[in-house]
Amino acid sequence: MLKSTRNALIGATLIGAGFTGHAQAETTLNALFMAQAAYSEADVRAMTDAFAKANPDIKVNLEFVPYEGLHDKTVLAQGSGGGYDVVLFDVIWPAEYAANNVLLDVTDRVTDEMNKGVLPGAWTTVEYDGKRYGMPWILDTKYLFYNKEILEKAGIKQPPKTWEELAEQAKAIKDKGLLESPIAWSWSQAEAAICDYTTLVSAYGGKFLDGGKPAFTTGGGLDALNYMVTSYTSGLTNPNSKEFLEEDVRKVFQNGEAAFALNWTYMYNLANDPKESKVAGKVGVVPAPGAAGKVGVVPAPGAAGKSEVSAVNGSMGLGITATSKHPEEAWKYIVHMTSQETQNAYAKLSLPIWASSYEDPNVTKGQEELIAAAKRGLAAMYPRPTTPKYQELSTALQQAIQEALLGQSSAEDALKSAAENSGL
Repeated sequence: MLKSTRNALIGATLIGAGFTGHAQAETTLNALFMAQAAYSEADVRAMTDAFAKANPDIKVNLEFVPYEGLHDKTVLAQGSGGGYDVVLFDVIWPAEYAANNVLLDVTDRVTDEMNKGVLPGAWTTVEYDGKRYGMPWILDTKYLFYNKEILEKAGIKQPPKTWEELAEQAKAIKDKGLLESPIAWSWSQAEAAICDYTTLVSAYGGKFLDGGKPAFTTGGGLDALNYMVTSYTSGLTNPNSKEFLEEDVRKVFQNGEAAFALNWTYMYNLANDPKESKVAGKVGVVPAPGAAGKVGVVPAPGAAGKSEVSAVNGSMGLGITATSKHPEEAWKYIVHMTSQETQNAYAKLSLPIWASSYEDPNVTKGQEELIAAAKRGLAAMYPRPTTPKYQELSTALQQAIQEALLGQSSAEDALKSAAENSGL
């Protein structure tokens, strides 16, 4: 996210007026963000306001779009020869953006202090072919959230450590009549479903590509989709999950209508907010589970610790467009937005990219449980496939997941069709 798809405030394009800075500002930057589930629009405005106060000669116009429009908005603006100076981009896009000269290579702008201070895994968000195309900004993966009260009523003492245990615990909750459909996922035909699928692929030791060709039709890729289908058809998964995005999952969970939910970091503090949530104070969070019977199996590349936890890389970065007429000012703005000081101040909705932040009590206070889950989850982040044709591949997989969930095709046939339509 979110990230993939992180989709708070999805539903409308929100255009922010240019703000702060005096009327005679020498430079105007146009920046594209998303209405998202990490930093809120208000957070981004506040961060930008602080930048403008420190840099009165630079004015920043902000525009917010839903995640689903972020990629196309960026690419179309480039095609017209102008538009934005700074853009938010998903971890899945650097390959395409590098191949099509959408973002500037900023490798030489990254300082030694940045290199040493930022978590190593965070850099993978903005890298392609040995070069860096921005600064990591949102460091995120999906976690398993659970309702402590419901588990206690079901006699469950610990949250699940494997996906198989998750199904067993969900069935116990269902059988006791506590909830009809205990699990909520974001399986809408969108990038959100690919993030959930990737989490499972990492658990089952699968891989997307082998030698640049689709490799998800067998092994862990097939196991992952079969798990989704079984969870759905058994009634353990909320039937509306096939239409849910992350915000829908959050609302269902914090209304007390789900015992388990897979979602991004941001849900933890919102679901624990009494003003937002009916389950405040009852929210547990752990890394997404591993898979039974996988101990000792050689993990797929990037699937670190898959026998114990699973995780998708849902991080995002900020980059300078190749058409920007103000790259120096744009980089100055990016450095501010991604700075440790800024990130620490807004750590309740998105965890910092800076390693030493996790030793700062101002960052960890009140979210110790989340930090503990993050230390394991972030270390196990598994990448969605790195290819300039990612959009085609993702679209094909989204359709395959829907067909399998709805029983229109077997998981195996659906994935074979996705491979044929992936453009690879």
